[in-house]
Amino acid sequence: MKLQVGVKVVIKNHSGLYLLIQRSQPLSDGTEWDIPGGRIDPSESLEDALMREVLEEVSIRLDGPAKLVRAQDIFVPSADLHVVRLTYITVLEHDITLGDEHKSFRWVTRQDALALNLDPYLREVLENN
Repeated sequence: MKLQVGVKVVIKNHSGLYLLIQRSQPLSDGTEWDIPGGRIDPSESLEDALMREVLEEVSIRLDGPAKLVRAQDIFVPSADLHVVRLTYITVLEHDITLGDEHKSFRWVTRQDALALNLDPYLREVLENN
């Protein structure tokens, strides 16, 4: 089984709204909405990977370290894959410019976010934070 590590970040603004980004192509299970992040490269630190992914996906430079709020195991038997996903949280105010992987974004309340077709691991984070 292959092992990969992923980093994601929940970005809130000063009004308490959450940034969600909509995938250009939904996942096979129909998941459309997510938060910035992705897999780390073997030679980079968790913080560097998170900063790189956020910059690539929403053109934001993180001002400093984000707080780790959740570690999750994601097993994908069909791909013989185990992903360890570390999710962080930070509060930021920035303009958003999307990269190629996403087609739109929204600032939403937690309740509104939970009403969307979210990644189940993100849903778990939002329900508990």
